[in-house]
Amino acid sequence: MLPKATHKGKLSIGDKVLDCAVLDNEKRVFSERAVAKALGSKRGGSHWRRKKEQEGASLPVYLSAKNLVGFIDEDLKKALLEPIEYESGRGGGLLGFGVEATVLPQICEVYLKARDAKALLPSQEHIAAQADILVRSFAKVGIIALIDEATGYQQQREKNELSKLLAIYLSEERLKWAKRFPDVFYKEIYRLNNWPWPPVHFSKRPGIVGQYTNDIVYERLPVGVLDKLKELNPIDVVSKRRRFRHHQFLFEDIGQQDLQKHLLQVITLMKASTSWKGFIKLLDRVLPKGGTYQLDLLDDVKK
Repeated sequence: MLPKATHKGKLSIGDKVLDCAVLDNEKRVFSERAVAKALGSKRGGSHWRRKKEQEGASLPVYLSAKNLVGFIDEDLKKALLEPIEYESGRGGGLLGFGVEATVLPQICEVYLKARDAKALLPSQEHIAAQADILVRSFAKVGIIALIDEATGYQQQREKNELSKLLAIYLSEERLKWAKRFPDVFYKEIYRLNNWPWPPVHFSKRPGIVGQYTNDIVYERLPVGVLDKLKELNPIDVVSKRRRFRHHQFLFEDIGQQDLQKHLLQVITLMKASTSWKGFIKLLDRVLPKGGTYQLDLLDDVKK
């Protein structure tokens, strides 16, 4: 079963407009014609396919010159000899042929290496110049990000990543209560606010402490975690309080560990501060809300 293009768009680089797509297997592709166009070649994907049908497997025309062969590695050769076939239209009526987006910079490198080795023909110099422009463009913004923006897949990707994160971070099943916030965490809150310590009743802390905890802890965990916690642990309509602690819905191996690391950092910043206002200012600089480390967490899990 062929993969389908779920998002399609046109990527503008310099004076070139390249057709690109994101497939339902999350591969980003350029059409064969787009790759040829990017390099200033006059022959596109249809010429390439006819050539293969007539002569068997062969490299595309823009890399078929004998003087370039020595600069093409085996991985690139395999990618080009086995282009990706996919459904490019609704209902599966149209077929597309392309190469994975990350292959285009590798194609460009062939020309740049050949130019450095003074192995180019005069008729290839303009392609090397175009390859240079492309590589510089990809260096500024990654090719995956460029395609995601061009196709509108960026928003969907963010939703997908958040779903993956929440799946490994949060548990639908509540864990048994265990002490997760050490006394020193609350002691530092009291010290920085000039409140007497220890409190008369540990179980009856000022209500604002709960707001502080959301502010300095849960709102600084990966984006989306606190919203999901509120969904899993809603406020009881009768008591006007949550029945459980938010941390009871964090998975032991990911969520709980991340919470403990965050608490250690927060407590260190607390101890380095002389006032609550100064602490919050330091915290906002070191551990800002809406942190962007959720993708790093996902990468760590995959390793």
